Amino acid sequence: MTLKTEHRALFEYIHKRTPIKESDFSNYCDHFRIKTLKRNEFILRQGAHCDFLAFVNKGCLRLFQYNEEGKVLTRYFAFENKFGTSLSSFINQTVSDEYIQAIEPTELLMITRKDFYELVENVPEINVIYRDILEMAYTTTVKRIYNFQGVPALERLKWVMEYQPMILTRLPSKMVASFLGVTPYTLSRLKSEL
Repeated sequence: MTLKTEHRALFEYIHKRTPIKESDFSNYCDHFRIKTLKRNEFILRQGAHCDFLAFVNKGCLRLFQYNEEGKVLTRYFAFENKFGTSLSSFINQTVSDEYIQAIEPTELLMITRKDFYELVENVPEINVIYRDILEMAYTTTVKRIYNFQGVPALERLKWVMEYQPMILTRLPSKMVASFLGVTPYTLSRLKSEL
């Protein structure tokens, strides 16, 4: 069975992390269904249950929420070859406290929670990927917390420039500012200080 073009990037992602034959991947890759999103389209809204995991083939997803004052708090951007989901809602099947939105025209491979956990139980390579997703989520969160707590805004901007430069090159300043925890005006001023 020949691998469909839309599944190629996911196969490469898995293959980099664990040995897998293309023919074996072909046996279950159809569980990952293609979905295209327009710019600014939502795939999850706060208060809904997140019952999917999305792999970004093209484009970008933003995971964010509003705080009590109505301020946007951006937690994560998932660019090409990254997974995105509201992880606590996905795992615990509770309502999500965040939104997931396409920032630009986006092509995803989506799998339902039920199908994903079935693969985790029965396909060793997917079990490895699940561990990888959990480990990456944890380490990304910890790095971000420690690099952003009590650190001056200019240092946060430098950290993003070094470790996640696509955030600065592909996203609107308003979203970058939300990710950094500053106002768009402050972000503009910080860029001029570099």
